[in-house]
Amino acid sequence: MGKVTAIAERTIEAPADKVRALVADYAETRPKLLTEHYRDYEVTEGGVGAGTKARWKLQATSKRVRDVAATVTEPSEGTLVETDANSSMITTWTVREVPDGSLVRIETTWDGAGGIGGFFEKTFAPGGLKRIYEGVLGKLAEVV
Repeated sequence: MGKVTAIAERTIEAPADKVRALVADYAETRPKLLTEHYRDYEVTEGGVGAGTKARWKLQATSKRVRDVAATVTEPSEGTLVETDANSSMITTWTVREVPDGSLVRIETTWDGAGGIGGFFEKTFAPGGLKRIYEGVLGKLAEVV
């Protein structure tokens, strides 16, 4: 069993402060960013930034659904970390200022399976999750 990582990035043509506020808004903005891969999204505590708790189902493939119960922390300005209580999955959103606006990065890591299943997971899951995140980042660019 090893760590599996999926990463997606996009430059958004808006100031970092504005993008950070939108990314941290789990109650109003986040539902607008979710693609068809997300179901049953709800905020159960808080709603903006650190201290927020939210639940959703992530349909990564036709057969693979992950039930996520995330708690949000903010270890530094521009960085939100969503830790899943149901698995080893940790998703980090980072927004930083760049010359053309803001660079938004979504990185998810989790403990992969062992054996042949783990080989396939490590080979194919990062690309699939990256495509899902690219859809989310596309919607973020539209919302901004």
